[in-house]
Amino acid sequence: MSLSKDDWAKMGAYSSPFSSNGMEFFPLGVLPDHSGFVLHESGFMSKRPHWNYPNVMSPFWRLYYDPQRGHKVVFPDKKVALGPDKIVIIPDNLLFHAVGTRPIAKFWLAFNCNRRPAPCQPIPIQLEPSSMELGIIQELQALFLSENPEKHRTRIFNYSMALLNVTFSRPEIEWHSGKPVMISQAIEHIQTHYDKPLYNRDLARLSSLSETAFNRLFRAYQGISPAQFIMQIRVREAAILLLNTGLSLEEIAEKCGFPNRAYFSRVFRQITGESPARVRCLLGGKSAKFSGAS
Repeated sequence: MSLSKDDWAKMGAYSSPFSSNGMEFFPLGVLPDHSGFVLHESGFMSKRPHWNYPNVMSPFWRLYYDPQRGHKVVFPDKKVALGPDKIVIIPDNLLFHAVGTRPIAKFWLAFNCNRRPAPCQPIPIQLEPSSMELGIIQELQALFLSENPEKHRTRIFNYSMALLNVTFSRPEIEWHSGKPVMISQAIEHIQTHYDKPLYNRDLARLSSLSETAFNRLFRAYQGISPAQFIMQIRVREAAILLLNTGLSLEEIAEKCGFPNRAYFSRVFRQITGESPARVRCLLGGKSAKFSGAS
């Protein structure tokens, strides 16, 4: 059964970062790279006709900027009006209601982030937009309103990532303290050697820890086991190659540390919910429409 545009919008409000109203990039489940972000969707609508979703709680972050007033987000302990005077950032896995029935202009990003707000940081994060942030948002709005936004796919991606980097660099935001050095070293090693065989005993030795202590500390700071993290890094790098190159699935599997295409496809589907071939097709990989981006 095919999904209507309204059905996709509902999925975008809850379990999926994709609403069918914006431009889609990396699938849910792909880990951030060195930038600290995975951009799932960037979008702008000059007149969003419906934005009323109760009990939203999804595994991705959101950034909202409404050039007009009329919509709000409601949390158990507060209501936050959206509008041109603020950028609102909502971390993942938080319960809130999206409230708005009057058609207004709306800009949004759906993404994942490797930072966590400090306990003292008020949530949602509310920031008065700087001239730089407004300039980037205006550029994105113009690209979305152009005759063929897909032609500007690369520019939309780069501007969206620039907005995240600029906004998350604001000194007003309090972030959780960093990981222990030994865990950071292991993560850096995984991120630079994901195409090679990686074993817990070697990562523990690199971290100057016993294998048991390393596994326990890694899970405490990453929320997943080293093996799960390695697979997510490999899937992240595979997703980048799917979208930006014309390499075959066999070549991508080899470059990303998977023993064969079948295993690569199985792990990729487990983590992202889609097969590699379908992700390349749905999100406009090199073999489809990405090669035409400006």
